[in-house]
Amino acid sequence: MSVIDEVKQKTDIASIVSQYVTLKKAGRNLVGLCPFHDERNPSFFVYPEQQSWHCFGCNTGGDAFSFIMKKEGLDFGEALSLLAQRAGVTIPSRAGRDEEKEEKERLYKINEAAARYFHNLLLNSSEGVKARNYFQGRGFTDKTASEFQLGYSSNKWDDLKKYLQEQGYTEDELVKAGLLVESESGRIYDRFRNKLMFPILDIKGHVIGFGARVLDDSQPKYVNSPQTPAFNKSGSLYGINLAAAGIRQQDTAVIVEGYVDVITAHQNGFNNVVASMGTSVTEAQVSSLKRLTRNLVLALDADAAGEEAMLRGVSYENIIESEIRVAILPQGKDPDDVVKEDADAWRRLLSEAMPIVDYTINMIAGKLDLDTARDKSRAVKELLPVITAMNDKVRQAHYIQKLAHLVKVSERTIEAELSRLKPGPERKRVAVPAPEKATDTPRALLSNRLEEDYLTLLLQHPEYKANTENILPEYFFNSENREVFITWNKVDELARLRDALDVTLHEHLDVIASRELPSNRLDEKDADYRQRLEERYYKKLAEEIGGILAIEAAEKGSGADVAKLDEIGIEYSLHLKELYDRKSRKRLESRR
Repeated sequence: MSVIDEVKQKTDIASIVSQYVTLKKAGRNLVGLCPFHDERNPSFFVYPEQQSWHCFGCNTGGDAFSFIMKKEGLDFGEALSLLAQRAGVTIPSRAGRDEEKEEKERLYKINEAAARYFHNLLLNSSEGVKARNYFQGRGFTDKTASEFQLGYSSNKWDDLKKYLQEQGYTEDELVKAGLLVESESGRIYDRFRNKLMFPILDIKGHVIGFGARVLDDSQPKYVNSPQTPAFNKSGSLYGINLAAAGIRQQDTAVIVEGYVDVITAHQNGFNNVVASMGTSVTEAQVSSLKRLTRNLVLALDADAAGEEAMLRGVSYENIIESEIRVAILPQGKDPDDVVKEDADAWRRLLSEAMPIVDYTINMIAGKLDLDTARDKSRAVKELLPVITAMNDKVRQAHYIQKLAHLVKVSERTIEAELSRLKPGPERKRVAVPAPEKATDTPRALLSNRLEEDYLTLLLQHPEYKANTENILPEYFFNSENREVFITWNKVDELARLRDALDVTLHEHLDVIASRELPSNRLDEKDADYRQRLEERYYKKLAEEIGGILAIEAAEKGSGADVAKLDEIGIEYSLHLKELYDRKSRKRLESRR
């Protein structure tokens, strides 16, 4: 039995949830006010027999792991450690985990040694005069240079290499750390030369990589460390080690693009600013900030902010379960310029930051002539997918109203277009299925063969990832399977999946990735797995709703919103009917 299974076996979800939520009996189950959204009538249910939970208000659920991850803002490994400690389970020190940890620790030490070397060159070498003049010309003080550990890399080919080898580090280690690079001819030399160096630290203060700026007119102007076991650029935020305390204290994080923007902001007292290091903001970066605050402000230039708003804005909001705002910078200026010129103007920009969806609407509307039918239609087609992606149905309804007002049509017209984008059966009252007789099993099965078989197919045949667009993470009842599915959809190859997953999931990944599946009729298997996962999910929810309504009719004790639950149950039953009809049609077609 794996340590994950042992923790599951010794964890009682009711005990875990009751530490955060006041629960009361509702038949065999428990009910309380959802800890993830505001509500007056309870829609949050705990099912001790299945060791699961579900909120019918925010339509999310899972097991004890997913609850702790969501409530405490933890990743899977951290949730496992917390639950293992509570259950009295010792997580064994696996050789693989130890090796990975030791490798990272070694790379941290190499990077820290390099950072000290670069910093000393900046402050004390004659060669570093040009770099000193640059950072002083940007208005940075010596104190700021020390706080951010700014440095300078020599213009010679192997100065850093020689220094670090003298410290006991091997050439292979330095290549793995990204500090050395190998030419086509096989020569190995320093990656960073004649550049102003910006050490990149994680939230714990480890030096994980470097950014570097050229000191002449050559291109590219900025370069970064490559991906290493210690440095994942897409998940890292520049300045997070210095900003974490300020973000917690102010309950807001401001995301800018560049190193200099962060340094200028901090030097001027704005200590809740971090940078995405010149790339698009990523879901991993947003997720890491969620542990510190749910209030994010994007202070990017107009083009970058527009791209973020259109492509990823709502998905970011769904991650943090809160509204993201956009600070609109003056044309041609970046945060560094604004802060230096007028700190009060920067404060106003942040205080007047608008919701990212409003920003998106304004951006698109500003390019169209909304007095014409053609551009009205274009506005709806471009904006409705953004609004539809919202998990928060109240905000979604607000923006449907706003879009209708903007293009001067009725809300009914917008809702009709929404229905066309997401076709579904006409609403009518149908019977909610009665709950199945409860089993005597004290725990749900530790493994889930359907989920794991589907993951095996996806891992062994990545071409089927294209079909996962409508597969919700919630279809996976086991958190470890859910984590693998979510992460697999973010990476492009199996090797990267392993690196992206918490090390506690590596054993589980190895099991499902190496499982043998029949190699024939894969298209049918893919369709069947997806159908069964979706069907199982809605059947379970419909049955749970049916059970809740039956109890409410008999006891009227939980205080749940019966009308709302009845409406949700009808929707689930209609969806199930559509799935069953689809399956029947496929069977008929296969017989012809």
